[in-house]
Amino acid sequence: MNKSLVIATRESPLALWQAEYVQTLLQKQYPDAQVKLLGMTTKGDRILDKTLSKVGGKGLFVKELEVAMREGRAQLAVHSLKDVPMQLPDDFVLVAVSKREDPRDAFISSKYESLESMPAGAVVGTASLRRELMLRSRFPHLVVKSVRGNVGTRLKKLDSGEYDALIMASAGFKRLGLSDRIREIISDEISLPSPGQGALGIECLKADESTCQALAFIDDPVTRACTAAERYVSRELGGSCQVPLAAYATVSGSEMRLRALVGDHTTGESVSTEVIGQIDDWQALARRAVEHLLQQGAKRYIDKLLCDQ
Repeated sequence: MNKSLVIATRESPLALWQAEYVQTLLQKQYPDAQVKLLGMTTKGDRILDKTLSKVGGKGLFVKELEVAMREGRAQLAVHSLKDVPMQLPDDFVLVAVSKREDPRDAFISSKYESLESMPAGAVVGTASLRRELMLRSRFPHLVVKSVRGNVGTRLKKLDSGEYDALIMASAGFKRLGLSDRIREIISDEISLPSPGQGALGIECLKADESTCQALAFIDDPVTRACTAAERYVSRELGGSCQVPLAAYATVSGSEMRLRALVGDHTTGESVSTEVIGQIDDWQALARRAVEHLLQQGAKRYIDKLLCDQ
C-alpha cells in the first residue's frame, strides 16, 4: 500500500470522529504508514435552512469528498453509510463496511422520558422523512418540525426550547460520548432504521487497487451483507431523501431477517414487509421484499411524493 494515505472527511464532530476511528485502524494495521485527514465542508453542511429532500439529497454530503479523491488530494473517504447515495459514480467503490454500531433511533429530550409520555402538541424535531412517517403513524398527536445541523447544533436548539424532543440515530450519540443525552433507545419494532444506519462506509476510486486492498481488512462480512440487502431495497424503490423508506436486516446464524417499509410522511400511511432467508442469498431476499412492497401499492406513495417535489 501507499506509505501515505489521506482521508477526506466532513468537518462535523461526528464525521471527524468517524475519520479518526478509521485513521486509528489503519495506523494499527500499517504502523509505518502516514495517515492524515483532509477536512472539508460539503454543500450538505452549508445548506441548513432547507430539508435534504428539497436541496438534492444525501449526495450533497459526499460529492466534494469524491472530487478530492479524483484530484489526488485524498485516497479514501469515510461516510455514515446511511448518508451514502444508493448509486455511486462508476469510478468509485464502497470498498469496506465497518462493523455496525447500534442502528436504532434515539429519543433525546430534557422534558420527557419517552415518545409515549409526550402530551398532545409537543414538538419533535427530525431531519428524516422516515422518522416523520413513524411519528405521524404512531404518534399523530405530536407536532413534527424539521431540524438540520450537526449533533451539537441540534442539541442547542433542543436546549433553547425550540423543540421538546429530537429523534436521531443512537450511533452518533454513542460515538461522540453523548449517551447520557439519550432518554430512550426506540425499539426497531416502532421505528425501523434507515438502510445502513449505524455502519460506516469507506469509499475509494476503483482504479486505486493498492488503497482498495489496504482497506479490505476493515470490512465486516455480516454488516456488509445486511446493509447491502437494505440498500438494494432502497435503490430498487428509487432510494432518495424524497421517499420515507426504512429497511433493516439482522442475522442469526446463517439466517437473515429483512424488514422494510415505505409510506407517505404527510399522512402516516405505509406498507411493510418481512422476509427470511439465507444470508448468502441476501439479494434474492431483498428482491422478494421489494416485490412484496410493490404488490401492496408502494409505488403510489413513491409516485405521489416524487411528483410533489
